[in-house]
Amino acid sequence: MTTQSNTPAGWYPDPHGAPQTLRYWDGAQWTQHTNPAGQPAGQVPHQQAAPQQQAVPQQQYGAPQAPAVDPKVQRQVQQQAGVAAGGPGGGTLFTEPVLVVNQKAKLIELTNEYKVMDQHGRDIGSVTEVGQGALKKILRFVSSLDQFMTHKLEIRDAYGQPQLLLTRPAKFFKSRVIVSRPDGSQVGEIVQQNMIGKINFAMNANGQQVGAIKAENWRAWNFAIVDHADNEVARITKTWEGLAKTLFTTADNYVLQIHYQLPEPLLSLVVATALTVDTALKQDSRGWN
Repeated sequence: MTTQSNTPAGWYPDPHGAPQTLRYWDGAQWTQHTNPAGQPAGQVPHQQAAPQQQAVPQQQYGAPQAPAVDPKVQRQVQQQAGVAAGGPGGGTLFTEPVLVVNQKAKLIELTNEYKVMDQHGRDIGSVTEVGQGALKKILRFVSSLDQFMTHKLEIRDAYGQPQLLLTRPAKFFKSRVIVSRPDGSQVGEIVQQNMIGKINFAMNANGQQVGAIKAENWRAWNFAIVDHADNEVARITKTWEGLAKTLFTTADNYVLQIHYQLPEPLLSLVVATALTVDTALKQDSRGWN
């Protein structure tokens, strides 16, 4: 049965309740095309080539509801970061064209924690620091010496399942961040290239440079992300978190805009950059190297 709906075609959480699963809505009915959440959704199925299937009854599941818009996040994306409102993404960390990364505000920060949302303000993931011992927390409380220690951040999807692990070994002069899968296989590395002037990072995988992150000013507020041919594929914009947070906390907010669907491993490295830049530059220095 075909139904009328204003919801655009796209990948949405499975209405059957299958965990960590996306199902394709063709604009009128649910199809049989599914993809695991947390992985790139792949090509949009061609409606004419799609196999015939029995539509899910409208009265049982209904059309996917357009996500409610959070005015604060919308203002952060459109007004502060200057990103125009776009169409719906796939609802995961690897299928959304815009990721909003907001650090949890704390007067005393002993653990890095971030919330990751889509452009509408819907939670699609989180980031938290893992593997911290008591000594490191004490050093973070009384000094900034923790910058010379190893840091590990775990990127999780909306269900709390790990997607990527970021490891920043002890930093002395230049930062290096290792990006790995939950099974321990390495995706690549993000390596700081210089210490003076506009900070640049190389994104390396399998012994080759696949892209770079280039600060657009010496205080490292905004970054352009380019591929191996120096074509811009994404952009990170730091957004204003408010006077109170700026003066009394170490919270930082960023918007990552991905211009088009990227291949792996570049996609995972680009997603990781929105979280790596802050940690690699020692976030409590507020953008100073």
